[in-house]
Amino acid sequence: MSALQDVARLVQDQSYLNKGEALPILSQAIVFTEDRQLGVYAEDDAVIGLSVRHCGLSALPESLGELTHLQELDLTGNRLTSLPASLSQLVDLRVLNLGENLFSTLPDRIGHLTHLTQLYVHNNCLTSIPDDIGDLTHLEKLDLGHNELAALPESLGMLGNLAFLYASDNRLISVPETLGNLGELIYLGLTDNHLTVLPETIGRLASLSELRLYNNRLTTLPVSIGHLTSLRELHLRNNLLTALPDSIGHLTCLRKLCVQDNRLAALPESLGDLRSLADLNLRNNLLTALPPSLGNLENLRVLDVRGNRLVSLPASLGDLPHLEKLDLRWNRVSPEPDWLLRLERRGCTVFR
Repeated sequence: MSALQDVARLVQDQSYLNKGEALPILSQAIVFTEDRQLGVYAEDDAVIGLSVRHCGLSALPESLGELTHLQELDLTGNRLTSLPASLSQLVDLRVLNLGENLFSTLPDRIGHLTHLTQLYVHNNCLTSIPDDIGDLTHLEKLDLGHNELAALPESLGMLGNLAFLYASDNRLISVPETLGNLGELIYLGLTDNHLTVLPETIGRLASLSELRLYNNRLTTLPVSIGHLTSLRELHLRNNLLTALPDSIGHLTCLRKLCVQDNRLAALPESLGDLRSLADLNLRNNLLTALPPSLGNLENLRVLDVRGNRLVSLPASLGDLPHLEKLDLRWNRVSPEPDWLLRLERRGCTVFR
């Protein structure tokens, strides 16, 4: 097949194949692993998978479009800035990995690949995403991390099957309100951006299990965050939050809440309603007191309040039945309450 021969010649030119050598035949199980892989997978004489990872390629042949049965194409770790126009002929493509290349824009007519379920374009130089990404309605995973994106398109909200969205380490200052249309979204990663605000529509992400927002510039959270009743992890480290909304107490499935390195001066009593919470990190804030309702957190294992301005602690903390670690360092608590000894006798490690 001339397309495979053309690809092989390009790889030979980069000395990853010997002159005249064909692309290796790979088993389906190892075509798309994290290891360096080079080769092709076929079924019934039809090429189903092609992996050309870390081969130094700066271009691909136009003949690539001849591989009309291709379902998985992995081009990770090359020097590609564009793809041949014939890419749009690969209408059976399910998985496209363009990570760790030099793309500043997504390939033309990416929206023609309507059967895509996974698209990876992490670690490139992307400054924008075309609107026609909204045509990829079967997409389940989208990785846009480690680029130079200042905005996401409104059309992102048309990806009704999307379960995983990773857009960390970009230059985002906001996200579109249409993000709230992604009702199947389970994971949302927006860390290491410049976000100052979140839309209220984020509360419509009814399936969301993990929300990562650390290393941004958020000063408030939308009240609607309390509607994320499937949420199990909420990561808010290193923002500019001065308060948490009362509605956070509605997150009854939440097991991990990380709000360290913010500017919290007080906490809502509703935190005590998070009966599933196992890990609560409040380190390095401006707290002078903790709400007595924290004593209701019957599943809490770890409570970290070091680096605040606490002068006293609620006695209710001594009743936490499963607490394994309590970190009180760099506060102003004096004298120590008697119930700390009770916690230690029950096996809790207390850092003073």
